[in-house]
Amino acid sequence: MVVMNHELRSLLASDALGHLVTINADGSPQVSVVWLGLEGNEIVIGHLGQGHKISNIERDPRVSLTIESKNVNEIGLRSYAIIHGSARIEFGGAPELLQRLADIYIGEGVKFPPMDQPPSGHIIRITPAHIGGVGPWRE
Repeated sequence: MVVMNHELRSLLASDALGHLVTINADGSPQVSVVWLGLEGNEIVIGHLGQGHKISNIERDPRVSLTIESKNVNEIGLRSYAIIHGSARIEFGGAPELLQRLADIYIGEGVKFPPMDQPPSGHIIRITPAHIGGVGPWRE
């Protein structure tokens, strides 16, 4: 596990969307746009259903994640982080995590998921192994 610096932790706690890449059974990439959160040194993602990303991680825990920053560097390009790591699935807790993240991504006071009695879903927990990209978080 690598240590995430303050700048990367701030990016992960912002409203920047992530692009999670998992590995399909045939070896091809599967990409999902996701909301991101932090719990300790793990990146967390909530998911209500079963979906490809869940079954892919259950089969192969290797993942990559990209996050684009709103910061622009000296040559006019946006900074971005690339995180390679290992994911694990935790059953349950997705509605509570998604509600917490909805305050960041949609706005405070919004009910999310927008249903009574949502399924318990899954939490994807990612432990970073390598951090790259363009920005102050690069190893």
